[in-house]
Amino acid sequence: MSGRLLKKFLEEKEAIRLNELKNSADSGIQDDDNISNDPPESPITSNRKINPFDLLENEDNDDDDQEEESTVSESAGDTEFKGSSKASVKSVPPTNNKAKKKKKKKNKGDTHSNNDRKEEKPVEVILAEISLMENASSRGSDTLNVKSSSSVHNGLVKKCKQSVLQIDPKFLSAENELKRIFGTKVVNSFQTGSSRQSHGSGMRGGHPLRKTILVTPSAYWQRWDGYLEMELLETRDEKHYFRYVYSSAYEQAQSIFEANKANHDVQGIANIVALQPYHLDSLITMAEYFRFSGEQQMASDLLAKCLYALECAWHPMFSPLRGNCQLKYNHKTNKPFYVTLFTHMRNMDKRGCHRSALEICKLMLSLDSDDPMGTIFCIDYFALRAEEYTWLEQFSEEYGDDNSLWLFPNFSYSLAISRFYLESQSSSVESAKATSADLMYQALMLHPLVVKKLVAKVPLKDRAWDNILKNNFFKSDRSGNPTLDHLINIYVERSYIIWRLPDLQKLLRDSALRLIDMLESGKNDAQDWACIRQEAFSSDKNMYSHLLVSDFSETIATMPPEEIQNLVHPRVMGDPQILEHVGNIPNNVPAPRDVTDRNPLAVLLESMLPWVDYGRNGDGEDPMNNHAPNAED
Repeated sequence: MSGRLLKKFLEEKEAIRLNELKNSADSGIQDDDNISNDPPESPITSNRKINPFDLLENEDNDDDDQEEESTVSESAGDTEFKGSSKASVKSVPPTNNKAKKKKKKKNKGDTHSNNDRKEEKPVEVILAEISLMENASSRGSDTLNVKSSSSVHNGLVKKCKQSVLQIDPKFLSAENELKRIFGTKVVNSFQTGSSRQSHGSGMRGGHPLRKTILVTPSAYWQRWDGYLEMELLETRDEKHYFRYVYSSAYEQAQSIFEANKANHDVQGIANIVALQPYHLDSLITMAEYFRFSGEQQMASDLLAKCLYALECAWHPMFSPLRGNCQLKYNHKTNKPFYVTLFTHMRNMDKRGCHRSALEICKLMLSLDSDDPMGTIFCIDYFALRAEEYTWLEQFSEEYGDDNSLWLFPNFSYSLAISRFYLESQSSSVESAKATSADLMYQALMLHPLVVKKLVAKVPLKDRAWDNILKNNFFKSDRSGNPTLDHLINIYVERSYIIWRLPDLQKLLRDSALRLIDMLESGKNDAQDWACIRQEAFSSDKNMYSHLLVSDFSETIATMPPEEIQNLVHPRVMGDPQILEHVGNIPNNVPAPRDVTDRNPLAVLLESMLPWVDYGRNGDGEDPMNNHAPNAED
């Protein structure tokens, strides 16, 4: 703003203040009609909105920046003097007539432009219209009420927050949860120490790695090779469907992997990882090998590399956190994603990161509602371990648009446990909802077979359980339905550790005794519950036979390291340069094995593996058969 314009503005402001003080002492105020007949013109005090360019009438030397400043001064003056009286407007000295006529003409011509500026839509309204995808007929007029649009936006936000499968990215990372549990310094020191111990400072790469939400890449990992991509298949019902695609180089590695897998050649699969460090099937296979041999840290690292490669290949439109993306398991190239995520979820459970495991369950369910990995049968366990009791009840009510989840054995008992903890946390419980005792009673009526299996698995050593199991209602070992028996086995194997708490044991025992009393008194509806169970699980075949009970177990079957040693050297996984040494071995035949002081049975079993070679003795004979010639003699 120029100095003259600023001086003029301040003088007029002071004159208005003095006139207001003078007029407040006067007893008479002129008629409104008289005032309206001869309104004085002032660029500051006019009730009508003023064209910003009017303030530049007498400023011939002002530039565009002065024009912008005048607009600011006009809005400030408009706001401050909006409520001033008309008497104060009259007391301002009038300007000359020529300027008056020019201003009138300009004001007439600018009336429409001012109104247009008045009717411009705020940014919030425009964003609300875009998000709502309204058509022209639904919008109607050009002007919208800001309050109503903001309420619509709030409704959308509320709807998003109510989604039971909404994923919080900060809980996806296990490192974040470990830092919340143990502290940042402890976790960072442990990660630094373990990294140096396992790989050494020389293994750290000098290239930047992408930042991902599923895992935190380690510094010694190789650069992403880009052999894996993701493509958009179609958009249907406001959802985008994707699948992974392989490059030609990846296809060649895949064919080599299939050949080595058919021959049970672990060394050959390790060579593939050395050549292509982000080949998914090879990484998954080697992770299973190390897990079976007891090397859990190495197995977790290989699975993390899988997830890193899978996330680096995401399509730009693939945003799994929004809930509008689908990655169906029925596409062959999508299967490694679910296998890796499920195994990663189990690793999170072993590390005590139950909230991270819960978020991974939600991610898998949101990407494929068909639930190919059986996530629905362990999501309740992770919700209880993460103390997400309210979310578990909301999930059981809203997921699948019905309330049928409580018919599954895991949800029928987990909902009772969730209600029990909510009651202990708050004294005020909604009267419309059943109590934990009632929910436990219903669970026992629906799935009584769980009790006997829990008593044996936990184990429950109270003498009262002996009397409970003698009752015919809890005495049976099988329900007669293969699907239900399989789901009960999965639930007991997955969640038995929860029942080691004395409070829950008491809840279960009291509910069982109450049920027995009801059965003895004849006031029971056991037949009705049997009908419900029969209706819910009516198939004669096991509908979930593809889900292995061992996949839901926290125990891992392993062999002693000395019995499975030397199948593949662990350093092959981290250093591609070792491939030079591997390539010098003819036909990738491993070095001869020493059988001195070995268990004969273990040597016999190991000799059946096609990639195992025990070498030859000095006479060219197999050392295991060195007594054969004597036998022939």
